[in-house]
Amino acid sequence: MNWTDWITGLQWFFVLYFIGSNIGYILLNLLSIRTLRTYMEARSLGDLPAYSGYEPPISILIPAYNEESTIVALVRSLLQLDYPEFEIIVVNDGSQDSTLAVLQNEFTLVLFPEAYWQRIKGKGVRAIYRSTTNSNLRVIEKEHGGKADTLNAGINASRYPLFCAVSADSILQSDSLRRAVQPFLENPLTVASGGTVRIANDCEVQNGFITGIELPKSGLALMQIVEGLRTFLFGAMGWSTLNAVLIISGAFGLFRKETVIEAGGYHTGTSGEDMELIVRLHQVLRLKGSQYHITFIPDPIFWTKAPENSSALKTKRVNWQRRLAESLTLNMQLLFHRKGGAVSWLAFPFVMIFEWLGPMFEVMGYIFMISGYALGLISWQVFSVFLLVAIGFGMLLSVTALLLEELSFHIYPKTSQLAKLLIAVLLENFGYRQRVSLWRFIGLMRWLFERKVPAK
Repeated sequence: MNWTDWITGLQWFFVLYFIGSNIGYILLNLLSIRTLRTYMEARSLGDLPAYSGYEPPISILIPAYNEESTIVALVRSLLQLDYPEFEIIVVNDGSQDSTLAVLQNEFTLVLFPEAYWQRIKGKGVRAIYRSTTNSNLRVIEKEHGGKADTLNAGINASRYPLFCAVSADSILQSDSLRRAVQPFLENPLTVASGGTVRIANDCEVQNGFITGIELPKSGLALMQIVEGLRTFLFGAMGWSTLNAVLIISGAFGLFRKETVIEAGGYHTGTSGEDMELIVRLHQVLRLKGSQYHITFIPDPIFWTKAPENSSALKTKRVNWQRRLAESLTLNMQLLFHRKGGAVSWLAFPFVMIFEWLGPMFEVMGYIFMISGYALGLISWQVFSVFLLVAIGFGMLLSVTALLLEELSFHIYPKTSQLAKLLIAVLLENFGYRQRVSLWRFIGLMRWLFERKVPAK
């Protein structure tokens, strides 16, 4: 085989790769339309039903490390959640600042001599406090062990059958727990549920809740809204139809406690403990032959601040790619397992090829096709097909996602907001997506050359 044959083979490999990737996301969008239609039909019958008395109590876990500036406001907002029975457990992971002190001052904490059942092993717990002003608030002081160990300590201390892991920078809606618990009420086989992440930049916030929805002034944050609609919202909805959701945001997720404990809790040897837990739940339950369901909720459930500068966004995307790689490689037994169903045969290989390894193929594809065309090694016809597939299909997916979002939830009601989003949808494909692919490629390479085999 001569070099021209290699060039011809590579050019069509990259063209076909981009075609396969976009067709996959188009199919996921079609599946998400079905899921969304069913969801919206049920929603149209009325908003959330009145409390039935069967709502299970929920333990809200807040891992905290050096959060003195935000922790009080977060706890205050959570105490106002619209839900019949819940407890809040702040787990202070050996903070070096005044996190514990500000909690003590604000909520009048006293030592609480209760038994601590360490069902999941972890770092030592130094003390447990309860609030004298809010009976459903406790604070755990423990040795520093990282986020996964902190969440495991919260699970050990929790009293209720469901727990909700909330990041310290999350902004929940007053009905977040009500929406997240609905899958558990409708299907007793539900073991986990997660919802849509919304960008809170430049939104009005009062008493810890969003009171006015605005688009971010930052162009970079605006691009992240579009990115989230295309890759996370409707992708997750599509996989939820097949009971094959592999990612639930660590900023807000609701879990059945006993199932998580049986699976071993959060993995302390990885930085992507939230992502890895979902994949491992699939692996453990599928291989046991258990009936279960992991659900994605399309409704907006919580909000978070998006990075507004390239440096912060790069760090976030690099770390996300490393976490994804860790989560998949720790659970490779799930891939093409005879008992794995749609998770093993569709979701896992799709995420592996188009999300885990995708940035490598995308970066190499752009470099090869552009340089090949510039050097006259690739014809204009082939290069045009590549641009159509890589950029044209991407724009189609983004526009479709925006249309579905607007028709379903109407989050941004102003015409000016929709026009701004539409412009972002078009511009996102010229530079932003390519930069994100490059950052994720860097994350993949760092994982490859710096990885360690974590101990279970």
